[in-house]
Amino acid sequence: MFPDRLREGYKAFLGDRFPREQFRFEELAAAGQQPETMIIGCCDSRVSPEVIFDARPGELFVVRNVANMVPPFETQGVFHGTSAALEFAVQALKVKHIVVLGHGRCGGVRAFASEGEPLSPGDFIGKWMTLIAPAAEKAGPRDGQPLGDFVEKLAMISVAQSLENLMTFPCIRILVEKGRLELHGAYFDVTTGVLSLRDPHTGLFTPAEPEVRARVSMFRADGP
Repeated sequence: MFPDRLREGYKAFLGDRFPREQFRFEELAAAGQQPETMIIGCCDSRVSPEVIFDARPGELFVVRNVANMVPPFETQGVFHGTSAALEFAVQALKVKHIVVLGHGRCGGVRAFASEGEPLSPGDFIGKWMTLIAPAAEKAGPRDGQPLGDFVEKLAMISVAQSLENLMTFPCIRILVEKGRLELHGAYFDVTTGVLSLRDPHTGLFTPAEPEVRARVSMFRADGP
């Protein structure tokens, strides 16, 4: 049976958002999509790019996978789902921005860092997460760090690794060098709602809206 929660959500959509944006949907149906931004995010249910960026229909071209990773360019292997989305976004839609959106408490990164047992004989997560190995080398050994802290560090370095992998795609590298495409790294803290942006020169992540962190700190100080 189709989930009741989805059925009720659809009814709410029909009664509220769809009437407000019906012209937008009709326009998109007639003219096609023309998003300027592609988001590469994690399939974690807590990190929806459309919600985080309050996006209207047609504004974002989104691909989501475990741990928001971009594989390096290659034509012989098996990691082509994200590559296909990149190809379409860049070559067909001609997006102007690509954002790699990492997030806190990522289960995929934790699975890699904790070296847990495979969830199934296929070990699909384990095989996919081998893509994070270069980032893990840059992060260095855990050396007694709490697992949670190490996971956050590794997740941020993984965003940088994905940005490097994006540049191995010839069509992306050429457009970036011509100034027609920009690459961005971002990191969303699930607990606080703070979005941090990666400085391409220093590699540091800083809050996109510093007052958000201040409001969170104030809430914690005044709360129970």
